[in-house]
Amino acid sequence: MLPSDQDRSGSNLASAAVEYAGRRDMHHREEARQAGRYTRLARNRNIFLVLIVLVAWLGEKERLLPLLLVAPALLFTTAMFMRNRAARAWRRARHAVGFYEWRLTCVEERWAGRGKSGLRFLNENHPYAPDLDLFGPGCLFELLCTAKTPMGEQTLADWLLSPASIDEVHQRQLAVLELCPRLDLREELNHLATEIPAGNALETLAEWGRGEPVLASARLHVLAILLMAFAVAAFAAWTLGASPLPFLGVLLLEGLFTFWLRGRVRRLLEPLEQASMVLASFAALLQRLEMETWTSPCLRRLQGTLQTGKSPSSRRMRQLARLADSVPLAFLLLWTVPLGLAVEAWRRAWGPDLRRWLRVLGEWEALGALAGHAYENPEDQFPEVVPEGPCFEATGLGHPLLPRIRCVRNDVRLGGELRVLVVSGSNMSGKSTLLRTVGLNAVLALCGAPVRAHRLRISSLSVGATLRIQDSLQAGRSRFYAEISRLRQLLDLAKSVPPLLFLLDEILQGTNSEERHLGAKAVVRALLGHGAMGLVTTHDLAITEIADILKPAAANVHFEDQFENGALTFDYQMRPGIARSRNALALMRSIGIEV
Repeated sequence: MLPSDQDRSGSNLASAAVEYAGRRDMHHREEARQAGRYTRLARNRNIFLVLIVLVAWLGEKERLLPLLLVAPALLFTTAMFMRNRAARAWRRARHAVGFYEWRLTCVEERWAGRGKSGLRFLNENHPYAPDLDLFGPGCLFELLCTAKTPMGEQTLADWLLSPASIDEVHQRQLAVLELCPRLDLREELNHLATEIPAGNALETLAEWGRGEPVLASARLHVLAILLMAFAVAAFAAWTLGASPLPFLGVLLLEGLFTFWLRGRVRRLLEPLEQASMVLASFAALLQRLEMETWTSPCLRRLQGTLQTGKSPSSRRMRQLARLADSVPLAFLLLWTVPLGLAVEAWRRAWGPDLRRWLRVLGEWEALGALAGHAYENPEDQFPEVVPEGPCFEATGLGHPLLPRIRCVRNDVRLGGELRVLVVSGSNMSGKSTLLRTVGLNAVLALCGAPVRAHRLRISSLSVGATLRIQDSLQAGRSRFYAEISRLRQLLDLAKSVPPLLFLLDEILQGTNSEERHLGAKAVVRALLGHGAMGLVTTHDLAITEIADILKPAAANVHFEDQFENGALTFDYQMRPGIARSRNALALMRSIGIEV
């Protein structure tokens, strides 16, 4: 059964808010409890440390038995162990409070400007990213993103920027549906991902894993083993009463051996030492993902990717974490070469898999972000993605970034004979918002997420838009030149597969009306000739003649306004036909400009 056929009406928005608030409050209480417990254990640890010093002093002064130190030492060790556990529990509760606080801001529609904007992913030359508010404060990425790692953020951004194939969309929909109710899992993964320090340490580690071997010589292995064996034998002989000179001689040889290879060893071990703080957290995160049982093909594939031979990836990462923790001690004991050989053996066997494991983590975080959005918006439906196209048929289509109370829904149908809607209307009547509504829902649909619609039937599409075309003083480009450059880009895009969904706002407004009319007609006709479909908005009523010229492939629709008693109002409902009202002069007069 496709996700679009499944009933999601059993949950509601209020239940998500209640669940989030309840969990936030519970974890907030746990945070306070663990903070108090941590403080008490830290105080007790200090008391036991003072007691150890006191007993040691009395034992020396009064010739008391050293056995008296055992009890306070055990108490000190226990307090340290329990304090560390309390610190971990405190940190986990704090992460959970932050997680649910953020999700509550999304449910309560207070999220704009408070999350991750994703501006680093914005490419001004992308055919629709700048036009559809994908990145930046108050944009789609900020609403969706719960990823804590750079890989998760990158994967989510890539999905928004590149529509997936029909099969991939279906698989992501099933995965999102399976993840949607798994709130405990999403909370725990958020905690484990938050434990990974911010930065690109994991990306650097993945590059390190693909590096060329620096200690791969068989002779080096043999020499290192012989030196270690001689060192152990010489040390054993020394402890049995022999001369220390052989042991010191072996140490000298080991020092020379280490000095000879110091450059290669440093290149191998330094990146590992820098990534040591993230390895244990990454291993714990992988282990948590390996523990689950899934039914959806996408999640089962991702989980299978974490299996390396007969060993799970988490076990391999824990091995690497132990090697990284040994680096400081190895430098101290002149054992860097044997350690380097062990690290090189690990890198040769598993290093190339690091990139694959990171990619899996990124996909898991991206799917978790879509699942959270689905959980919080149960009225949004998964679209039906069909192979026949081009097709975009929506009922009750709304803008996914607008507050629900302000979101006016419209029906938009494109496909079959009808390929173009020419949208007319006055200023601020809703034309541009309609284009963004269609575009954003197409992006959501083709990345595997639910859409803000009662129903959406969509085929595989590429998207192109001209809503935010600007001039550039630095590039020496006028707005008109920038727009026709984008139109050239869309015409080239329309020639490829899949078909193009074009969203042209106030087409060719930078030239005179006669050339505008001729140019707009030529552009739309060319796009249709390449199999594209879409919407064109205009203030110029002459442009609406395109619909009559291109019938039945094109039709006119419009938005209306009412200007009464100096106030301009809109209902944002799309109607068939051409707009007849004009409000520009009335708007000018309303702000004191005499016309």
